[in-house]
Amino acid sequence: MGQRAAKICMLTITDFINILHCYYKSPLVQMYELESHKIETWRGDSFQNVFLQYSNHFLISISPEASLFEATYSLLKHKIHRLPVIDPESGNVLHILTHKRILKFLHIFGKKVPKPAFIRRQIQELGIGTFRNIATVQQMAPLHEALAIFVERRVSALPVVDEQGKVVALYSRFDVINLAAQKSYNNLDMTMLEAVRRRVCFVEGVIKCYPYETLETILDRIVSAEVHRLVLVDRADVVRGIISLSDLLQAMVLSPAGIDTLLS
Repeated sequence: MGQRAAKICMLTITDFINILHCYYKSPLVQMYELESHKIETWRGDSFQNVFLQYSNHFLISISPEASLFEATYSLLKHKIHRLPVIDPESGNVLHILTHKRILKFLHIFGKKVPKPAFIRRQIQELGIGTFRNIATVQQMAPLHEALAIFVERRVSALPVVDEQGKVVALYSRFDVINLAAQKSYNNLDMTMLEAVRRRVCFVEGVIKCYPYETLETILDRIVSAEVHRLVLVDRADVVRGIISLSDLLQAMVLSPAGIDTLLS
């Protein structure tokens, strides 16, 4: 007889960003209550908290019997970054699938099979990535402006640019965890340059690519660098686009099957 599946939820950095975005007023108004809140306040059964109004109300998961194709489809369709593999009998989490792990597997496995012809075409010709209305943040802008962009645009990273639009750094959702580690979330008026300098956890560097490079070259670079995205720039280092792991998985796995989740 199978055991009753336990209720599982996932508290993410996105939730933390939403909370900071809703709570923060100015450096003069301290957010002491954040440290005394319980997780159930944010993720309880009677979840109605306005601070998480942008979050999913249910956990997306997959069974161990599901295919890698189904896992990729779930990640891209639901626009999530982590997909728990859950035992249907016990409700236990067996594994967490991510874009990076799937793409790395495909990169290694791909060396053992014939490569599709499109992998040698230029990235600009294939149209892989985001090239319009790119979300960026000025290097002298306050950090709370970046949090607002994360919430409103639902992007996972922001190129930090100078006055000429040249990329000088990359600030991701993951970097926001430094605010919790350093307890510096009461001063979100610091500039983006200062926020970038204060990072002490793993920092994803600015790995660039160019429109004329091939998909194969870009795949090799993003897997070798173990980053989540490449910043597409012109010869003057001005930001022209973003190529994410989602874009590459879409191009490598779903598009050949006639499925385009990025347009849904």
